Amino acid sequence: MTEPDLNGYHPLQILIVEDEPKLGQLLVDYLQAAGYATHWLTNGTEVIPHVKEHPPAMILLDLMLPGMDGLTICREIRRFSEVPIMMVTAKIEEIDRLLGLEIGADDYICKPYSPREVVVRVKTILRRCYRPLDSLPDEPQLLIDESRFQASYQGSMLDLTPAEFRLLKTLAMQPGHVFSREQLLNHLYDDYRVVTDRTIDSHIKNLRRKLELIDGEKPFIRAVYGVGYRWEADACRLD
Repeated sequence: MTEPDLNGYHPLQILIVEDEPKLGQLLVDYLQAAGYATHWLTNGTEVIPHVKEHPPAMILLDLMLPGMDGLTICREIRRFSEVPIMMVTAKIEEIDRLLGLEIGADDYICKPYSPREVVVRVKTILRRCYRPLDSLPDEPQLLIDESRFQASYQGSMLDLTPAEFRLLKTLAMQPGHVFSREQLLNHLYDDYRVVTDRTIDSHIKNLRRKLELIDGEKPFIRAVYGVGYRWEADACRLD
C-alpha cells in the first residue's frame, strides 16, 4: 500500500472499536494528540458497514463487544479488506492471541495497556503498511541459494533446516499466493513420510521466528483463516 500522507496534512483515520467509555475516550485523545483522525464505535454490529462505507487507515478492535465479537468482525473484514487491524483484549491466554492473529489481525495488545504504547504500535504498523513506493529497496533483501540449501536476509544467513528452507522457497517464490497446508507438505519431504497438517504450523512458527530475529517489523508470512499461508507480497524482494 502506498502511503497517503503521514505528515499531518491529511490525517489518517483510525477506527476505534471499544465499548468501555473511559478506554475509548483515552484512545481518541492520545491518537488525536499524535496527529491522527479518529472515529469511535461501541457496538460490534456497526463496524463492518462503517468500514465498507468509510475505509479507515487502521482499526483498533476490542475483542469483547456487544452485538458482534472482535474475532468475528476481524474474520468478516478480511473477506473484503486488508486494512491493518490491532486486536485489543483483556484475555491473556495464548490461544486467544494466536487465534486473533490467525484470522488476519496484524498485532494485538492486552489490557491494561499504556496508551502511549498503543500510539507507538499504531505508528509502526502504519509506517510498515503505507510506506512510500520510492522507499522500497533497489537490491534484493532475500537471497536463496538452492544448490547449497542456504538463504540469507538483509545480508544475514538464516539457520534453516531443510524443511524450513523448502518452505521459505515455496512461499517466497510466489508472494501473495495462498498455499494450503497440504500443498506445503507436498513441497517439504521427498520420502513421502506420514505427517500431520500441524507439522506445517510448527515449521511456519520456527521460520517466522528466525526471520523476525533479523527484522521484527515485517509480516513475512500471513495465515489465511481456513485456507493456509501466504508470503506477504511487500515483505521483501527476492533474488
